[in-house]
Amino acid sequence: MDALDLARWQFGVTTVYHFLFVPLTIGLGIFVAGLQTAWHRTGKEHYLKLTKFFGKLFLINFAMGVVTGIVQEFQFGMNWSEYSTFVGDVFGAPLAMEALLAFFMESTFLGLWIFGWDRLPKKVHLACIWAAAIGSNLSAYFILAANAWMKHPVGYEVVDGKARMTDLWAVLTNSTALAQVPHVVGAAFIVAGGFVLAVCGYWMLRRNAPMWRSAARGALVMTAIAGAVVAGTGDMSGKLLYEQQPMKLAAAEGLQHDTAGAGFSIVPGIEIPHVLSFLATNDLNATVQGTEDLQRRFEQQFGPGDYRPDPTVVFWSFRLMIGFGMATVGLSVLGLWLTRRRREFPRWLSRALVAALPLPLLAVIAGWLLSEIGRQPWTVAGELLTAASVSPGVSLAEVAISLGVFTLLYGALAVAEAVLLTRHVREGVPEPQPVPLAEQRREPSLMY
Repeated sequence: MDALDLARWQFGVTTVYHFLFVPLTIGLGIFVAGLQTAWHRTGKEHYLKLTKFFGKLFLINFAMGVVTGIVQEFQFGMNWSEYSTFVGDVFGAPLAMEALLAFFMESTFLGLWIFGWDRLPKKVHLACIWAAAIGSNLSAYFILAANAWMKHPVGYEVVDGKARMTDLWAVLTNSTALAQVPHVVGAAFIVAGGFVLAVCGYWMLRRNAPMWRSAARGALVMTAIAGAVVAGTGDMSGKLLYEQQPMKLAAAEGLQHDTAGAGFSIVPGIEIPHVLSFLATNDLNATVQGTEDLQRRFEQQFGPGDYRPDPTVVFWSFRLMIGFGMATVGLSVLGLWLTRRRREFPRWLSRALVAALPLPLLAVIAGWLLSEIGRQPWTVAGELLTAASVSPGVSLAEVAISLGVFTLLYGALAVAEAVLLTRHVREGVPEPQPVPLAEQRREPSLMY
């Protein structure tokens, strides 16, 4: 094992951990804004209680996401200086827009929302949470646009060994980004929906109040709609993989040789004929390239080397992403059907919602592994190999020490996050306290 291997492990560990918070922040912010909008329009007290309850969970998660995200930036300078030198001119614009526009918007209006209760007009205060939630989604757009450029570089030229941006609009409207952004954001809404459903399921088992059923129904609708978006954009992404990243597509299917009418492998040994060709091209008999044949072509194009990603990780991460995602969305659709026309949530369904909490998180992590490991051995497809991206002056011992420190730090943060979220969920929403008769006479406005 060398410094490159440990640097990859370090970036993978810290990014996977950070990505646990990102999708929940993206989806939960919109859900909280929706709850506050419902309170503003109806005046019903339970919407206000739910807004403050889930708003606090949103803030805890947001704070942890900011802390863990800072580490990502340090690694570009510490372990990946050659990569930073090559892509700096291209990455600078979208990442600057993310920091100066999206994150500034998100954090500023979130601060106003936190401290604006009873200080700002209701409409202004409502606008603050919507602005913060929209800022989270804008932040995702700029970061995903930069990430998409690594898979399908456009709007640039290489000058003196460095990528120089020639068209910012081409970078921001990259076809890979236009498919990837709604796919990832839709998955974020599934994660947030699954989280809300687990919390509501927990409280419906303890106290089946209408308030929790109302929140759960909203989360069921959000998760089901997001599932349709993810499925549609996933189909778009598959067709783009056929054109732009054929090696990733072949590895995800375990396809070794060019095949006409290629089938879709559910698991090794179980295949649906012609489905892969249809998903990739809308043609049942189209030829899909295989990893071994692509390897020979890439050696001729780029020189000697192994251009195949880890086949086991890519193959199974693809199936785990689909399996966990479909299970979450399927449970949501089933929940909508069982609770139609204001029917009660069965207790078994509430238990299933709690048990399903890890599924959407596992799905997005598997999707991230598919996306990033499937791009290997490139950091920038066709331009910069991962082996050429690592910092030349960093030793194995230095990377090992920083990996150990980050792992321990993130472990402590994980415990803190779990404790804070669990404590707040268990506290629930305070029940109205009975007001003494004497107080009622003296202060009628305190009555519920």
